[in-house]
Order: sequence, then structure tokens, then C-alpha cells
Amino acid sequence: MNSQKAVIVTGAGGNLGSAVVRELASAGAKLVCMNRSSQELEALAVDLPASTEFLSIAGTDLTDYASCAAAVARAVKRFGGVGALVNTVGGFQMGPVGPDAPAQWDTMMTANARTALTISAAVLPTMKASGYGRIVHVAAAPGLKAGANQAAYAASKAAVIRLTEALAAECRDDRITANCILPGTIDTPENRAAMPNAKTDGWVSPQSIARLIAFLISPAAAVVTGAAIPATGRE
Repeated sequence: MNSQKAVIVTGAGGNLGSAVVRELASAGAKLVCMNRSSQELEALAVDLPASTEFLSIAGTDLTDYASCAAAVARAVKRFGGVGALVNTVGGFQMGPVGPDAPAQWDTMMTANARTALTISAAVLPTMKASGYGRIVHVAAAPGLKAGANQAAYAASKAAVIRLTEALAAECRDDRITANCILPGTIDTPENRAAMPNAKTDGWVSPQSIARLIAFLISPAAAVVTGAAIPATGRE
């Protein structure tokens, strides 16, 4: 990563977000941790190395451009710029195409696609001004091919993939890359509780995805842009 600028991590208090924060903190990154709950951010801060430069921002409305722009402005004021955005925020719902589908469609498009679009739009001005940036979103395999009961979820993740491709094309000459991850089932306490009989030995750890993200936001990954990268391999 560009150590001179901060990395914004949205959903920093979640399972994947916190793994990303810990991975980047271990490498000495300057971190801007955005999360709905301030309590989760406080707990996360305690776990980080004492030397970590860390700004907590709680309660930002990721569907609202002005709210996102205000958060980015706080990051720029604190650290002088934003070198990377790692957006782990999203939602998951399943259901058939039936009477409840339109409401579920709106919910998924807001939680997954609009949030990704809005926070991306908010960080681009400072990245373009410096001629450097890395954007990573978390999509999902159903964004490439949906299964039954996945219409709204899959469409919203497909929108994230298409957004990533558009960002990559628009920002290439500004030396800003945009990529997204397609994780397998992430090994979290919530997923284990929801699927108690599942075989978990092939699930993907948040830490392994965090390491992939750390590479994608590093200078070494400058040539990787516009990609939807599966993260489904065995560790």
C-alpha cells in the first residue's frame, strides 16, 4: 500500500472488515475505520498495535453522497489524503421472485450496489488529485451467475462488478485501480451458526481474504484493474 496516504475500510467492525484492518495495521498502514457502530470500532482499536495511526468514523450513511464526502474530508484532514478504499459493507437476503421480491430488490440494491457507488464517488476526487488510488469492493459469485432465490442479491452483486469495471475504465489514466473480490463462504461465527451441518473445511477465512486485499491495494498490484477475483481456493 502507499504508506503516505490513508486506507479507508468500511464495515471495519465486521468479520471481514476487522480482519482487513488488522492485516493492514500489521503492515503499518494509516487507517480510517468506518462502521455503523462506534462500540465495535472501540473494541477493534484495542486490538491494534499501539503505533497504529487510526481514525474512527461511526454512523456515516453510505447511501448518501454528502455523508460519505464528509467522512472522506475528515480522513484527508487527518492524514492528508486517501490512497485506498476497501469497502466490505453489504447485505444478504434470499427469496423467490414473488410478491416480496420488489422490496427485497430495493433492499439489496441499496445495501450492496448504492453503498459501493456512493463511497467510491466520494473518494475519487482526492485520489484523482494525487494521481494514485486503489479501490476494492466485495462482490460475490452469484453476481456472475444466479441460483434460485437469489434474484435480488445476485443482481445487486452484479451491479458491484459492473461498477468496478466502469471505475477501472474511467480512472485508468489517473493511476487508480478498481477491483472486486468474489469470496467463497467466509468462515465466520454467523455462518457457522446459520449452517451448523455444513462442511467448513473448504470455507475461506477472513484473514486469507484480507491478505488478498492487502496485495490489491499495494503498489505491486498496479497492473491489476477491472477484475472480479474469485477467492475460493483451499488454504
